[in-house]
Amino acid sequence: MARHLTFAEREFLQRMVAKQKSRSEIADLLHRHRSTIYRELVRNATPFGYRPKAAQRIADQRRAACHRRYKLKNPELGSYVSQRLRKSWSPDQIAGRLRRDFPQTPQRWVSPPTIYDWIERSARPAQRWLRRGPRWTWKRKRPSEIVSIRGRPRVINARRRYGDWEGDTVVGIGRRNGLVTLVERKSGLARIRKVTDRSSSTAISAIERCLRELPSGLRRSATFDNGPEFAEHARLQRTLGLSVYFADPYSAWQRGSNESLNGLIRQYFPKGTDFFRVASRDVQRVEQELNERPRRRLNYQTPLEVLGKRLCRI
Repeated sequence: MARHLTFAEREFLQRMVAKQKSRSEIADLLHRHRSTIYRELVRNATPFGYRPKAAQRIADQRRAACHRRYKLKNPELGSYVSQRLRKSWSPDQIAGRLRRDFPQTPQRWVSPPTIYDWIERSARPAQRWLRRGPRWTWKRKRPSEIVSIRGRPRVINARRRYGDWEGDTVVGIGRRNGLVTLVERKSGLARIRKVTDRSSSTAISAIERCLRELPSGLRRSATFDNGPEFAEHARLQRTLGLSVYFADPYSAWQRGSNESLNGLIRQYFPKGTDFFRVASRDVQRVEQELNERPRRRLNYQTPLEVLGKRLCRI
């Protein structure tokens, strides 16, 4: 989908116009199509020439007017779309049928994205009419004020000490529930807790239960992905004294120990598992089995054996 020019791009455009650059040259510099530059200079210029502030104001006014003329605010057209949504027609089918039913009236044509957008904006429960449920769900609460994994101390990266954890979630059917999974980077010890929903408060509470019972020397840091489950990560710093880091987006390899653990857990709980039907004692049994499994990188000791020796020295 085409992006509107930003104010910074409009300022750059003015400077290039002042230097008498051609529209094609400006388009190349802005990585835009030359038609975009042409339309901008024609539609948003003032009698005194092209001015970025004035162009931004004109563009904003035009967009606001466009929303005021929003097609599906027309009661007749809105009723047409609503009736067919109730019959489980898809937005694509409705948009296509509008063109067939009103071939000479383009004002009544709307695109599938427009219908989806109308459903999202609608105060009525229109989303339930979609055959596969809402195209968009809630606004996901992303972690804020995060510290990137790139700022993580070398001692953690090198696995030189105990108490540094990696965390993630394993989701169940419909992504409604699942498991919070933690793994200690040096020993490979796993901690797993069942969660009945995927809210951040639930996930953080589960992590607190997993780690609170451990000595402070085994609660140094945690590294998570960017999922909304960890939006309230600051709680862990306040209650457990953990330093919290976040991996780069789409970089699962940066939490390789945890990704490996989740793969092992999937042997017990395949994708599509409904964790509402899984007892907490079954989850704990899996945790115990994994912690009693010998690992090559530990010289075939188990995580419990390795960490047991550490606990004896604490």
